[in-house]
Amino acid sequence: MPINILGMIGVSAPPTEATVHIVGGGIDAQYIAEFSAAHEASDFDAVLIGHSSSSADGFGIAQHVAYSTEKIKILLAHRPGFAAPTQAARRVATLDNLIQGRLLLHIITGGVDADQRRDGDFLGHDERYQRTDEYLQIMRKVWTSAEPFDFDGKYYQVRRASSEVQAAQSPHVPLWFGGVSAAAKPIGAKHCDTYALFGESLGLVKGMMDELDGMASVHQRHLKYNLSFRPIIAPTEDAAWKKARQILQSVENASKPSVRAPEAETAKRLSRLIDDGEIHDERLWVPIAAAAQGSGNSTALVGTPEQVAEAIAKYYDLGVAGVLIRGFDPFNDAVEFGKELIPWIRDKIRQRDDARS
Repeated sequence: MPINILGMIGVSAPPTEATVHIVGGGIDAQYIAEFSAAHEASDFDAVLIGHSSSSADGFGIAQHVAYSTEKIKILLAHRPGFAAPTQAARRVATLDNLIQGRLLLHIITGGVDADQRRDGDFLGHDERYQRTDEYLQIMRKVWTSAEPFDFDGKYYQVRRASSEVQAAQSPHVPLWFGGVSAAAKPIGAKHCDTYALFGESLGLVKGMMDELDGMASVHQRHLKYNLSFRPIIAPTEDAAWKKARQILQSVENASKPSVRAPEAETAKRLSRLIDDGEIHDERLWVPIAAAAQGSGNSTALVGTPEQVAEAIAKYYDLGVAGVLIRGFDPFNDAVEFGKELIPWIRDKIRQRDDARS
């Protein structure tokens, strides 16, 4: 089946051309509209709107993106625990109706204590995932229950909960999930439709998928998987590697020295990849992830557009259903990916699907 290709948008232009993070910043409505439209013109299937404890409200951004585009889907990052799950469920269903079924919901429980505390959440890491379990149970009941229901949990209790609005999509807005800690994986496998993973080697990705599939089977569920990469492409392989080293130098120059180890489990995994060498599986280049201490989805695939597309297609061969690709020069790279990389990706996947039919 066709691969799902996602991008990621920010709410204002980043300050440098070697940008690791695009979540945050003041709102530039015209930039958001143009950035979203650029992704749609480049044949992305969806765009991710990220979240932090200081970033703009994603629901408002998602509505603006939808009204600035025609068909592209919107993957909205949502952090459970800061609104009542019944209220959040109605808000999600309302938005999905208003934007005609183009919404995907990405559940990010939060792996960094300091970021949680800025919004007043002082639960420990593992307890946050226990709370997420209850939160998602209630949300799904709001979306699917024909009758009012009660819920008695450790974190939430409701009586006669119901909703007069249901999502445009059935049975509800598709749920995505992020997190690879021991506390996170069972919850994601229990609830999500698509598990979002960061780009690692083929072997590590296959191992993670096998583990999550086993957890999902306990609930008679089948997961889809999405991987995130930072492609670095150029007309020749030598030019691509030269470009990669220039980006690494810019990231290193911009990075603030820190003696603190990464806190989130995903960041820990990505920052440790360099222990096994700079290049994995021929194209996966990890020094930028090490320089950024595992943050910002910063494992790169380096090469010509065809070479990077072939690398992505090998993950598809493993059973990965989609990729989130974004560059270090976010707006211009989204345009370039549409011209140079995405056609190659779709062609590689089409050839594989034809061969299997």
